[in-house]
Amino acid sequence: MTRTGGALVVDCLMALGATKAFGIPGESYLAVLDALHDTQGRLDFVLCRHEGGAAFMASAWGKLTGKPGICLVTRGPGVTNAAIGIHTAMQDSAPMLVLVGQVGTDMIGREAFQEIDYPAVFGSMAKWAVQIDRADRIPEILARAWKTAVTGRPGPVVIALPEDMLTSQTDTPPLTGPAEIAEPAPLPAALDKALTMLAGARRPLILTGGCTWTAQGKAALQRFAEASDIPVLAAFRFQDCVDNTSPVYAGEAGVGMPTHVRRLIAECDLLLAVNVRFGEMTTDAYTLLRVPQPEQVLIHVHASDAEIGKIYQPQLGIQAGPNAFADALRPVTGPWADWRRAARAGFLASMQAPAQPSPVDMVAVMDHLRATLPEDAILTNGAGNFAVWPNKFFAFGPKARLLAPQSGAMGYGLPAAIAAKVAHPRRTVVCFAGDGDFQMTCAELATAAQAGAQPIVLVLNNGIYGTIRAHQERNYPARVSGTTMQNPDFVMLARAYGFHAERVGATGDFAAAFGRAMQSRTGALLDLDISPEALTPRQTLTQMREAALSRHEG
Repeated sequence: MTRTGGALVVDCLMALGATKAFGIPGESYLAVLDALHDTQGRLDFVLCRHEGGAAFMASAWGKLTGKPGICLVTRGPGVTNAAIGIHTAMQDSAPMLVLVGQVGTDMIGREAFQEIDYPAVFGSMAKWAVQIDRADRIPEILARAWKTAVTGRPGPVVIALPEDMLTSQTDTPPLTGPAEIAEPAPLPAALDKALTMLAGARRPLILTGGCTWTAQGKAALQRFAEASDIPVLAAFRFQDCVDNTSPVYAGEAGVGMPTHVRRLIAECDLLLAVNVRFGEMTTDAYTLLRVPQPEQVLIHVHASDAEIGKIYQPQLGIQAGPNAFADALRPVTGPWADWRRAARAGFLASMQAPAQPSPVDMVAVMDHLRATLPEDAILTNGAGNFAVWPNKFFAFGPKARLLAPQSGAMGYGLPAAIAAKVAHPRRTVVCFAGDGDFQMTCAELATAAQAGAQPIVLVLNNGIYGTIRAHQERNYPARVSGTTMQNPDFVMLARAYGFHAERVGATGDFAAAFGRAMQSRTGALLDLDISPEALTPRQTLTQMREAALSRHEG
């Protein structure tokens, strides 16, 4: 059968398992869009409003499902707009395929209209960047791209598709399915050595994270930790990798790191790190573990050999997938019961914050959400001071999920929430967004309405870029500039997009408003007044933020 290169791309994506694609149309890949006309219900194109939003959605899809999120954008400005989502997927270790139009092969190298050398531009930002110059190589390269995105340390792959290649005819058959690649398991001798090292410790600690966990793998690690009575920490913004209600869960190693978490990492004598890449936030700027050889005994388990020893040299490195490793573990015992109990007590204490002196007290809001949200709720957030609330004051049970960017990208939360509703229409999805964060991608409310994937959005509105203002007040007192915003009426804006929307101006009004949001069939936006206007001159924004963190900052 003869088909266009664009049709072959679509047929191969479906064979690999893609069911949704997020993107913005472009003339450089019209042949792909034409092929998508015939795949509705099998491979659907979710029309977005900005390439950055589309890329965030694809990145979040990969993080949530474990399968590559598909992003389709046009050449030049289209893919450079999408770069923020590519960077986020890389830092999150989330599988993703970015298919981008390219100028015709006869024009490459001339700086033609919107031409970009994709391998050169994205070579350091993506896991792989490649161009397909011949239609008969589409199945080969797409299969490799899919495999690259999901194996080892997962990440984004950028694939350039020249326009003339997509319109050319080919009789090359499409793929028949993805390759089944077994997750690498630990060698028995390495596993035995790890268990012996654990049994010889006095203050062992487990650190876990990453996107490739299955429900069975997470449950296996939890069973091991509970049977062995070893405390478990989540890496930055991977709280949903372990049941927060388990007696072994001790908190998140991330921004605003609680004192007890910092102490656990610094004072443990053995750290079992499973599926983590040792980012800056998880290590408190690489201060909690000495570079390159930590004082703590380090066992580092990762599916990618490139991650083991990249920053910290472990006493034992094990190249294995997290699920296979967790399933192979056998309980150990040791004299650390008091250590584990103290770790759990520190986490429980950190969840108790003092009341906030703003019109809407977020402590009360989080108390209500913890008590009322379904056990399989999905929470999302972008970047800003507001993220402390879903990241530090919500307990993620075994079915709950968190989609939050390790890259610290503003604007991620709303597109991620839309992707979550596309993937799981019946689940409750709540997006936390600061007012500045929300305005980065608020046009994607139209995407949500058109796709029938409307989440609940909580806009924490204080009229300022809060994180930067806090740093200004600390470093340049009484000289703040460039951080005050004049915001639109978020309620009117959301209603214009067909959402139920309300302004919540007092703490006592939140529960009823959230109840109405939960009942809305068209999504909801609640504009929460957390402005610092009610503060006395001595209660600056910085002090307000530090009050929220005072309990778990010690």
